[in-house]
Amino acid sequence: MKTDCIFCKIKKGEIKSEILYSNQYCFVIKDISPRAQVHLLVIPNKHIEELVNMDKGDQVIIGEMFASAQRLATDTGISDSGYRLIINQGEHSGQMVDHLHLHVIGGEQLGGMV
Repeated sequence: MKTDCIFCKIKKGEIKSEILYSNQYCFVIKDISPRAQVHLLVIPNKHIEELVNMDKGDQVIIGEMFASAQRLATDTGISDSGYRLIINQGEHSGQMVDHLHLHVIGGEQLGGMV
């Protein structure tokens, strides 16, 4: 874990945030600036800044992140109506925290995307 990373601090309990789900690979919290009724972040326990920084053995983490997203989509009731999964990579994408994370967004009609 990285000492100045907000997500690492949440995982270590140094910053208070409700953890909705957790397993050995990742944890899920609500986004503090939601873009829809449901806006969750699936965050790997291991500090990985971007996909390009992953080690070969980290591939299971991505699978667990997507499985956790599906689980939470079902738990929050957005699975049937549809939802969006987004991973921002780098400055131009709008990535605001240098720790890989998957956005789960839904619960309402979402606008189109490029």
